[in-house]
Amino acid sequence: MSSTRVSFHLAACLLNISEARKKDVVEKIAKAAIYNDNGQKHPQATVLNIFSDYDYNRSVITIAAPIDMLGDYVVSACIEAFKSIDLTVHEGIHPCLGAVDLVPIYPLLDVDLEECGTVARSIAESLTLHVPGCSVFLFGHADQPEKRSLVQRRKQLGWFIGKDVKSMENKPDIGATLSQRYGLTGIGASPYVMNCNVTIDTQDLATGRNIASAIRGSSASGLKGIQGMAFPHDGKIEIACNVESFEEADNVVTSPDDSGYISYRVLGNTYYYVSPQSIEAQINKLATDQQIKTVGTALVGFTPEECKQHATYALMKGIGEFWKMRGGIFM
Repeated sequence: MSSTRVSFHLAACLLNISEARKKDVVEKIAKAAIYNDNGQKHPQATVLNIFSDYDYNRSVITIAAPIDMLGDYVVSACIEAFKSIDLTVHEGIHPCLGAVDLVPIYPLLDVDLEECGTVARSIAESLTLHVPGCSVFLFGHADQPEKRSLVQRRKQLGWFIGKDVKSMENKPDIGATLSQRYGLTGIGASPYVMNCNVTIDTQDLATGRNIASAIRGSSASGLKGIQGMAFPHDGKIEIACNVESFEEADNVVTSPDDSGYISYRVLGNTYYYVSPQSIEAQINKLATDQQIKTVGTALVGFTPEECKQHATYALMKGIGEFWKMRGGIFM
């Protein structure tokens, strides 16, 4: 493997697509981010990880590149996804609004949120030009001037109560009237968000939902930055958590030694997130109170620091299909 010159202004996209049951389709979408139409590799693009969940019928593809190039690579992957995925025949237990469901841009190294927001808006505008019929809602630093969070936008769209594209009345921020095939795609920019899923040994969905509600950051005794939902999964219940990074605006982190939180820095800004161990411990406590055991924890992809480290290494070494070095697609 040869080294290549890398511009160390890095960002990542955790591309969420509504397909996990056709491995060849998922890989083709991932490869569209790192190879051009002639099969030549983009020297400064890498796919770090692919996580596919059969029950959810959802895959998360982690694409990393210099910020000034990331948009083009993400657009290529999205175009391939729109060609390959028909939302009208999609089946899965995880809520989704679009064939390409979510396109979040996260800063990794020497990049600020405003730059990520600009790239996200550029992706949205490019997609609606290249894919007539696709529709976009914006969130975070791409949603100007309101900068509404993904959670706020999803609430407005009825995502949490299971609304689908057919029942939606909202107009997209960019693009055409909603297409049943493409659905509605969320595109935005925010501090890094990772996914941590904890499985509990029960089939009682109501209990799972109570636990998911209790750990949310919006709950009185919840964990800051956590968005939790409960789903049936492999005969048990999975508590699926979005773990948001946040700045210490309200003194939640009491000291640098507070083991419940992990900090990292991007361009002089310090961000915090709840550690996966703390999430697991809190869910275990809540489950034990109901005489239920936890049976496993899965981190979907990487922590922010791991993502930055792997991206830097892969791009320096010119490794486009980094996910294969990690054992292929994680199911």
